[in-house]
Amino acid sequence: MKIDDIDRKILQLLTENGRLSYADIGKQLNLSRVAVRERVHQLMNHGVIEKFSVVINSEKIGKHVSAFFEVDCEPAYLVEVAQKLADNPSVASCYQMTGPSTLHMHVLVDDFSSLEHFINNELYNLEGITRVESNILLRRFKSRNGLKL
Repeated sequence: MKIDDIDRKILQLLTENGRLSYADIGKQLNLSRVAVRERVHQLMNHGVIEKFSVVINSEKIGKHVSAFFEVDCEPAYLVEVAQKLADNPSVASCYQMTGPSTLHMHVLVDDFSSLEHFINNELYNLEGITRVESNILLRRFKSRNGLKL
């Protein structure tokens, strides 16, 4: 699918506010509600828009510690470790990165005691992990909220 300037503007508006109605988008872009709806459906059908979601402020729901991990695994265990971590409710995201079978992971927990429990009882107990490096978030300047198009 070729993305044109109108599609880019629709995507930008939805990135800024995913709750905008097709009519509101149409008013801003001088298009009909039906034309906007058709374009959004095409973007969804072609996988450009994967899903609509809500961004939750983790601190407001009690997740006060945000930590990032680089986890190296033995190659034979990479997928198994990644799946187990992805299923863990404390893991916000988990990605395979370039490098020696490396996973990049973002963890959200209530407090430092919960982080210690996660590391010692849920991470270190996984077979196939060869190295773990962690960094604790001090302050957020920007979070991904879609792409600037």
